[in-house]
Formats: sequence, structure tokens, C-alpha cells
Amino acid sequence: MLAPSPHRTAEWAIAAGLGALTVTGYAPLWLYPVPLLTFAGLFLLWQRSADARAAAFTGFAFGLGWFVAGVSWIYVSLHTFGAMPAPLAAAVTLLFCAYLALFPAAAGWLARRWSMKPAAHWMLFVPAVITLLEWLRGWLFTGFPWLNPGYTQVPASPLAGFAPLLGVHGITLLLLASAGALCLLITAMAPKKITRLWLLPTTIAVIWSAGVGLKNVVWTEPTGTNLTVSLLQGNIEQDMKWREDHLRSTLEIYLRMVRASDARLIILPETALPLFLRDVPAEYLDALATHARRKNGDVLLGVPERLPQGDYYNSVVSLGSAKNQYYRKEHLVPFGEFIPLRPLLGAIVSQLAIPLQDFSRGGAAQQPLAVAGEQVAINICYEDAFGEEIIRQLPQATLLVNVSNVAWFGRSIAPPQHLQIAQMRALETGRYMLRATNTGVTAVIGPDGRVKAAAPEFTQTTLTHNVPGMRGATPFVRWGNLPALALCVFAIVLVWRTREQSGK
Repeated sequence: MLAPSPHRTAEWAIAAGLGALTVTGYAPLWLYPVPLLTFAGLFLLWQRSADARAAAFTGFAFGLGWFVAGVSWIYVSLHTFGAMPAPLAAAVTLLFCAYLALFPAAAGWLARRWSMKPAAHWMLFVPAVITLLEWLRGWLFTGFPWLNPGYTQVPASPLAGFAPLLGVHGITLLLLASAGALCLLITAMAPKKITRLWLLPTTIAVIWSAGVGLKNVVWTEPTGTNLTVSLLQGNIEQDMKWREDHLRSTLEIYLRMVRASDARLIILPETALPLFLRDVPAEYLDALATHARRKNGDVLLGVPERLPQGDYYNSVVSLGSAKNQYYRKEHLVPFGEFIPLRPLLGAIVSQLAIPLQDFSRGGAAQQPLAVAGEQVAINICYEDAFGEEIIRQLPQATLLVNVSNVAWFGRSIAPPQHLQIAQMRALETGRYMLRATNTGVTAVIGPDGRVKAAAPEFTQTTLTHNVPGMRGATPFVRWGNLPALALCVFAIVLVWRTREQSGK
């Protein structure tokens, strides 16, 4: 363990502050230039670290500030709505953030352990390593890709232009390469510190200018159809949602909202009806389907579904003109929808007042639902954080639909962060993303990643909008994360070959 000298303590405090400041780059503040500066600051701290071990501690401090500031809403879910005692909820949240902080810690260790030529190291090797670690964080132990640095650049940054080409990980790589160039520019202020100094601002200018140009590239086109959609936001309080004495009220709210809509496609949030589909009164489902048929359309209903053999799913079912179709959530939330390592973690999970903790997984090869004249790719809540899983239903799908219940996180920064993630998916795929949520943010997002219409949070409302179906395939739809990851590997190999050839 490193001795906490005053110098190291100050360095760790600065790193933690930079990590926390990085969160301002995400929604709801959207200050996309800030992460460029904070990661450049982190790189400067790593350059000053005594050795690889010291750099790892600095990276851990940065990560702890980053994730404590960015995902502290987990405490709200555990304590306020999950009924976990406050000290335990705080400890679990901090422990989870510490786990996430291990990834920037590993990056710091590698950055100092394999120091090479300054320009190649900080503009290629380190950005590539961090990007690969972010990709690893997105799938290890089922993955938690929240707060990937690339999301900070959506939708306003020039780097957002790379989303249809390279996806979120490619944007992360380019953002960090720019931060590396900025870091070197700062260190090069001393005379003759780095030769060809002009290359550094030129590199940044070329990357960001290319992003501006790519924003003008149209990767997909309208199918020629125009669909009126209604997104229902029931605003059912989370602590009331699963109470039996509130069930009738919930059913009446959504039936009234459906009947008030003239849209051809009506979308209800995740688990809008808090009971199994088989237990919903038949006349209620008939009323929803009958209204949809009058409009020659369909209703997409979020509801838990239990099969005869006992397995149950977090599902979306279609009712109306088309035959009944089902989408069953495939990527489940650990502890919220399934319990990993139950023998070891059962005691902690028992503290949570979360209904239906043992969902089954839907199939990975599910196809779009053919409803209201469109091919609709459904994803439920957390699933839209996994871009490579979304594109499994493309290019067949003409629209993306996300149904969510983020009432679990109260009036925190989680809902706008989740909206920003959905904006990235719209950009990557060149499709409209329709988000129907219980309490917000219910929104229509265009293929350019910008919000076309949004409902105010924590209000009972219907958001109605006209959207065209889209066809075609962006490079990301065709290749997924492969090009971005290949660039990372190429950058690392290039730097290593340069190191070998120089005899260092």
C-alpha cells in the first residue's frame, strides 16, 4: 500500500475532483467539452506519477469520483424504493462504484507500466487501452456500460458524427486521443519538449472537423410511410405500483389514456400493468385491442408474462390489427431482475423490496414486431445501453422502441442519462427511437440523435408525434463494435512495433 503522503493525497484529491467533474459532460448538463479537459488532466497526473502502482491509485481515485458522482442514484433505488437500510444501501453503492473504479485504475497502471514515446503513447496507446477497458466493463459480469465517455458527446459534439460509423466506443477512442494530444500540448509548453509541436493541435482539429463533416452524411432514408404514435406516461408512483389496492386505478388510468389517443401505434411503458398477462381480465385486453383495430393499428403493452411451465418474463405484447406478438427481455438487470451468485449474495438481496427478482431471459435472436405497418425493434429499459444487442434486429427494423420504468431512481440524474444513451442508439442505427416511460423521460428521438419531442417528467401525459419509418444500414449496424475495437488493437500494435524498432 502506498503511504498517503501529502503530495499523493493532494494528487488523489485532484484526480477524484476531475472524475466528478467529468459527470457534467453527461445529461442533464450536456457540457461535452468538459471530459476532453478532465481526461487530459488525468493523463497529466499519470505522467507525474512515480510508478505504475502510483498511477493505478490515481486512476482509482479518478474513477471513484467519476462513478460516485455519476451513478449515486443506485442508492435511491436501493434505499428509497428497495427498502434497504440506509447504511447498507450506502455501503453497497460505494462498493459498486469502487468496483467500477478498478477499470481506470487498471488503465493508469498500464499507462505507466508501458511508457513509450510520448506522442504515440498518450495519443494512441493509452486511449486505446482505456477504450478496450470500457468495452470490457460493458460486458464483464453481464456488463455495466453506463457513463461510457463516448456518451458525453451526444448529440451536440462534432464527435457525435462518428456514431453511425464507429459507435460509442469509437467516439470514446477519438475523445481520449484528443485528450492525449491536449495533454501533450500542455506539457510541450517548455521549449523543445516535443518536436513537431504543430501536429498536436492539427490532430485535434482534424478529428473534430471530420466529425462535423460526418454529421452531414445521411446513412439511412425514410421508407415513405408516416406513422402517428402515442407514448403513454402513466406517472404511477413506484411505491404504489405493485400494491393490490392500487391495481384497479392503474388499469383505469392506462385504459383511459389509450382510448383518448387517435394514434395508429400506442406504446405503454415497461410493466405498465403490474400483474401477469394471464391474470389481466380478458375484457380489459379486448378493450385495448378493439380501440387499436378502430385505428387500423396496434397497442404495445409492457406487462410481465408467465408461461405455463412457471418461467416468467419482462415482456412487451402487441394487441390490435396485427396478430399478437411478444418481445421478452433478454438482457436482465443483476439484482433487479435476476440474482447472480444467489448462495453468496442472498442475504443482501433479501433486504430489497423488489418484486419479481427471478425473471427468465428472452431469446437473443428475437425479431422486430410487425405492427401498425412498421417493423418495430423493441428493447426494454436497460437493454438500450447495449448497442451491439440492439442491432441484432436491424436492418429489418424501421423503428426502435424502448419501454422503461425508471421511477426506481426518483428525481435523480438517471432518467436524463438514460435518455442520452437512447440518443446514441438512434444515432448509431439511423432510426427514430420512441421512448415510453412510466415517469420520464418519455421522448421521440430522431436519427440525428436529437430529441424531437419530450414529455415533462413526473406528469401523467400522452406524447403524440408523427414519425417516418427508416430503412438502410449504417456502418455500425453492419459491423457493430468491430471497427472501433480493431482500431484500438491496431493502435496498440503500432505503438509496440515502433517501440521495438527504436530499441526501447
